[in-house]
Amino acid sequence: MNLKAINLSLALVTGFTTAALAQAPRVEFPAPSPASTVKQRVGLSDIEIVYSRPGVKGRTIFGGLVPYGEVWRTGANQSTKVTFSTPVKINGTAVPAGTYALYTIPEANEWTVILYKNTALASTADYDPKDDVARVKAKPVKLSQAVESFTIDVNDIRDESATLNLAWDKTRVSVKLEVDLKSRLVPQIEAAMAAPEGAKPYYQAAMFYYDHGLDLEKARKWIDAAVAEREAHFTVHLKAKILAKLGDKAGAIAAAKQSTELAIQAKDNSYVKLNKDLISSLR
Repeated sequence: MNLKAINLSLALVTGFTTAALAQAPRVEFPAPSPASTVKQRVGLSDIEIVYSRPGVKGRTIFGGLVPYGEVWRTGANQSTKVTFSTPVKINGTAVPAGTYALYTIPEANEWTVILYKNTALASTADYDPKDDVARVKAKPVKLSQAVESFTIDVNDIRDESATLNLAWDKTRVSVKLEVDLKSRLVPQIEAAMAAPEGAKPYYQAAMFYYDHGLDLEKARKWIDAAVAEREAHFTVHLKAKILAKLGDKAGAIAAAKQSTELAIQAKDNSYVKLNKDLISSLR
C-alpha cells in the first residue's frame, strides 16, 4: 500500500472515531436511590446525616428486601453517615462528637440501632461489633400510611433534645438524641453579663435561666433590667413567672396584671390568657 493510501486510511479511521465520539454525549440517568443530606441544629449542636433513599417499588421491605436479624446499612449505596458537632446521648448512651456510620438490625418487634466507627465499610459482611460506639434498642411503630422513599429526619426539637426517626414502607423507628446545652451556653451568658460595656441579652438570659431551673435570683435581676429597657407585655409576663417561681405571689400577680394591660394595648390576646392562667394558679 502506497503512502497516499495509508494516509487516506488513517484519515478515514480518525474521522470515523471522532464522529463516533461526537455522537455519544454523556447521558446522566436518575439514581435508583437518590442521595440526601439532612442538617439540623439542636440547641448549639449541629447534626448532619448523609444517606441514600431507596424506594419500596412494590417490594416487601422488612423481613423481605431487608432481612430480619441482619445488619442493615440503613439506606442504600454507601454507609449512612451521621455527624455530631458536640457530644450527644442516643437513648441515654453517651457518644463523643464525630462522624459515624449508622447501622441497624431490624426485627419484627425490636430494632438495634448502631453508631459505628468505620464509616468506609465496603460491606456489612465486614461489620465487626468491636467498632461499635453505641448500640441501643428501639421499638418499631406500624404506620397507617406507607412511606415510599426511605426517610431519615430529626424532629421533636427542643433546646436540649430531639428525635431521630427512620421511616420506610409502613415502619418507623425512633431514638432520642440529647445534647448538653447548659455547659456550653451558661459560660457565654455569664461572660456577656460580666462585660463592662455593650448591649446585654437580659430577656433571653432571664428566660433561659427560668426555663432550665438555674439561678432565679440572677434571672430576676436580668428581667428587671430587660423591663427597664423595654416595658412590654412579654418582658413583664416573664417577670411575673420568675417571681411566682421564687414564691413572691403578690409580686407575680401585680406583674401579671401589668402584663395584661400591656397585652391589651398590643392587641395580643394570647398573653391576656397566659396572664389570666398565671393569676388563677397563684390564688
